[in-house]
Amino acid sequence: MKFKDAPEYVPTDPNSKGGPRNGPYAELDPHFAAARAGAEAIMDTLWKADDWETFRNNWKGESPLPEGTPKPGVDVEASYIKVPARDGHEIELKIMKSAKSAKSAATADDTIVVLRMHGGGWAIGWHDTEVIENLHAASHPNVVLASIDYRLAPEYPFPTPLNDCIDAFQWVKANAREALHANPEKIVLLGGSAGSGLSLALALHARDHNISGIIALALDWPTGAHPKFFPELRERFGYELESYVQVPNGVVSGALIMEFFLDAYTPNVQHDVRHSPLLADTFAGLPPAFLQIAGFDTLRDEGVAVAEKLQRGGVPTEVHIYQGLPHCFSMLFTDLPQAKEYQARQNAFLEKTIKLANAK
Repeated sequence: MKFKDAPEYVPTDPNSKGGPRNGPYAELDPHFAAARAGAEAIMDTLWKADDWETFRNNWKGESPLPEGTPKPGVDVEASYIKVPARDGHEIELKIMKSAKSAKSAATADDTIVVLRMHGGGWAIGWHDTEVIENLHAASHPNVVLASIDYRLAPEYPFPTPLNDCIDAFQWVKANAREALHANPEKIVLLGGSAGSGLSLALALHARDHNISGIIALALDWPTGAHPKFFPELRERFGYELESYVQVPNGVVSGALIMEFFLDAYTPNVQHDVRHSPLLADTFAGLPPAFLQIAGFDTLRDEGVAVAEKLQRGGVPTEVHIYQGLPHCFSMLFTDLPQAKEYQARQNAFLEKTIKLANAK
């Protein structure tokens, strides 16, 4: 796959230190610094493809699960269903739940739905992109996880991927009790990278259309806006958006990498909060949120801006920033103590959300 010769929407500055607030987060973690060259070599092989099908398949390789991960088929059961999209397409959902759920005391009323929107730049990725996280979430007896196989750009550019997520959410709302044995008023949106942007856009859609049911957002390394709109966001809200320049090559993320995916998802991009949620006037009224952000990530400052906008809107927000680690580090470097901490924190947030939801 081919990149542009230079970024179109942001400047380049090899000496950039980033902004004064967020720039210091990019100082490399020593363990990552030692492994960076090897990780970059692996990433280079994944990008060697002449067509989208090959490119997508390159990213579907399976890796051993870290010790302590619930085992598929043993601890977690999976099934697949098709649900209707607005244009007649059938969206596949992967339904994951604890193998012990049938024997547990959990009722539909106290079982929540974790609605997963996978990462992959809106153009690659699948149900198992964040398989470790999904297995942990689905192993809880009070959880049913539903992963959305939304259609991908460039064959299906914006707004189709988002519309698929909205349509899947609407189906879950209407059918959770009968089809999932879960509560349609207890839905957590779980998104990684591009999936976080989709989760935010879905949450804004639900807020603006007075649709109930979403009780929490769990957003990993979130996307917040197309870089074309960074100048406007700096002027309107004072966000520090310098990580595209400071971290032009963040191993998995990068300025040219992001523009490659954004050009596929939003060709001829226009001003729209549905693909750039940070353009919204406020995040007030969104449910409690949990964010995990990598310090050496081209998307870092968007994640921080999302957290700031949530906090300014009065939304209870928990934020963790991991010093000097790259985008998706929890999947790349599973032995790092920070990767274990990352997963433990996500597990704890989900557990807290379940307890709060079922205490009412």
